[in-house]
Amino acid sequence: MPNRLATATSPYLLQHQDNPVNWYPWGPDALALAQAEDKPIFLSIGYAACHWCHVMAHESFEDPAIAALMNEHFVNIKVDREERPDLDAIYMGAVVALTGQGGWPMSVFLAPDGSPFFGGTYYPPTPRHGLPAFSQVLRGVHTAWTQRRSDVLIGGADLLAHLQATAQAPVGGGAPTRANLAEAVRALKETYDGGHHGWGRAPKFPQPMTIEFLLRYRLLVPDDPAPLAMATDTLRAMARGGMYDQLGGGFHRYSVDARWLVPHFEKMLYDNAQLARVYLHAWQLTSDAEFKRVATETLDYVLREMTDPAGGFYASQDADSEGEEGRFFVWDDNEIETVLGARAALFRRVYGVVPRGNFEGHTILSVVESVAEAAQALGLDPASAVADLAEARQMLLAHRERRVHPGRDDKVLAAWNGLMLATLAEAAVALERADYLAAARRNADFILTAMRTAEGRLLRSWRRGEARLAAYLEDYAAVAEGLLAIYQATFDERYFLAARDLTDIARRRFADPAGGFFDTADDHEALVLRPKDVQDNATPSGSALLTTVLLKLGAYTGEPDYADAAVMALAGVGPMMSRYPTGFAQWLCAATFDLAGAVEVALVGSDDAPVMRRMLAELRRPYRPFQVVAHSQQGAEMAHGIPLLAGRTSPDGHPTAYVCRDFVCRQPVIDVESLRASLAG
Repeated sequence: MPNRLATATSPYLLQHQDNPVNWYPWGPDALALAQAEDKPIFLSIGYAACHWCHVMAHESFEDPAIAALMNEHFVNIKVDREERPDLDAIYMGAVVALTGQGGWPMSVFLAPDGSPFFGGTYYPPTPRHGLPAFSQVLRGVHTAWTQRRSDVLIGGADLLAHLQATAQAPVGGGAPTRANLAEAVRALKETYDGGHHGWGRAPKFPQPMTIEFLLRYRLLVPDDPAPLAMATDTLRAMARGGMYDQLGGGFHRYSVDARWLVPHFEKMLYDNAQLARVYLHAWQLTSDAEFKRVATETLDYVLREMTDPAGGFYASQDADSEGEEGRFFVWDDNEIETVLGARAALFRRVYGVVPRGNFEGHTILSVVESVAEAAQALGLDPASAVADLAEARQMLLAHRERRVHPGRDDKVLAAWNGLMLATLAEAAVALERADYLAAARRNADFILTAMRTAEGRLLRSWRRGEARLAAYLEDYAAVAEGLLAIYQATFDERYFLAARDLTDIARRRFADPAGGFFDTADDHEALVLRPKDVQDNATPSGSALLTTVLLKLGAYTGEPDYADAAVMALAGVGPMMSRYPTGFAQWLCAATFDLAGAVEVALVGSDDAPVMRRMLAELRRPYRPFQVVAHSQQGAEMAHGIPLLAGRTSPDGHPTAYVCRDFVCRQPVIDVESLRASLAG
């Protein structure tokens, strides 16, 4: 019989609805039961695409004996970390404080009031690799709770006090300067892997926000070639490694090794949104066709496999299929030969296919040789080789489609959709892709209708027609950022107004009177603490992204409240940005916008006019991260919702551009050459 998770919308919770464990979702019923029965809570946090979450579920949560032990001694709560980032942040902090490291599945034991006192991550069914069996952990915690409770509660109180102090500790500092940015670049140079590229050792994670900062820094300090080289070399290494899906496009979560070959095979929407955007920007800056191809293939993958008919984008694809991690994505040499025939030799050379494989007897595809080099070695015409390789990739992709696909988490999360919305909107105009623009419009309209309450508040999660859960700071910030991007792609004023409304709600509901922003709203469910995480992780922190939006709104409106709030937030993390740049990379991106000084462009005139089209191309095709653009059609009623457009006219009916800084504008221009000169001035 299904347990209480059967009514959930989260695919991760639904994966556990038939466990013999008497699971509860997080909520007042479970917490009240723990109080009434005087039992500790076992809290298990994970997500649908998590490989080790599946392993622990199969080994322990499906085992009747272990389930009986859990049901007898604990109130058991299962949480999807993607739906409840607040709970994930609070209890991950506890696990890291207790063990020095964190991860998923997260296994935490709480007093009935929600205070954590013991925890870890994955526990095996039998002792191995220095880990106790999960059953041993359960019995040990039960014994401690029943026989040494005062010690348990004292330890839990100390842990909670530590978490509360950490959450509220002010960082302080002054407004960031260009010297702070230079210090961050020096830190990135010191930690850069010059051999395999990227930052850190195995496992190696993509750092799209860090790369974005380096691209921006190139514009600020053009005489230092190292930042751009670090960025572009890392982008090439990731795109040519196994972390990138060489056939279907899109990036896996991270690389298990230091050389980007062996991925952790799950695919997350937030990774692909951010990576596609930074590859797009790298192409805009360098004109390197490889970056354009990767951005395009990644977005094509999202539209093909991760898009709901209603307009939302799905959260993730699993690492596993048919019970094996990566099975869907790896290849055997004989299979390559069977599918490709005469094209197999060329494909093998380019993508490193060898009989013994490079991963547990199979091959993870990666680019090990250029097409030109392979063609020369095989005596092939280079142009024919390019065409043959493209055909081979399509043949293998079609063959792969017949395999059992990995599972897909088809819930739609507001924050991650906001990230993808921004990427699609920018790509639509830079690449002149009407399909991208249509998908971006559909997504923006979906979010504003299906994921918003009648009062204008956002909701966090949607699945199959049902939206649930109050949104977090990151939801408001990411959706507002996406709406500003789709405004600049369409100049549909309602997107700008919606972005401003959401930002104003976020400032009212999430502001900390002591400075900065909380992750949860002022009317959110009361928890053991109110999280306030300023550090960027796999996704931008809500505070950093809201700061980015505030700076843009300040440029659009000229209202000092927006810019003042952003500068105050930046000052609060200034010292951390310089010392730990990969952990504060979105903050660094926001700081570059502030320090560069926004370029405000107001356009007046019909977008059907050839001159206006050329002006728009000049604004959209190059990499221009420090500008905002507003547009009013000639002859249309002047837009009142966007102050940058107020009072702008088109003399003699000519399409006209006003280039401004701090709302002080140069003489209007009516041709592309003058616009280019004004932008450069």
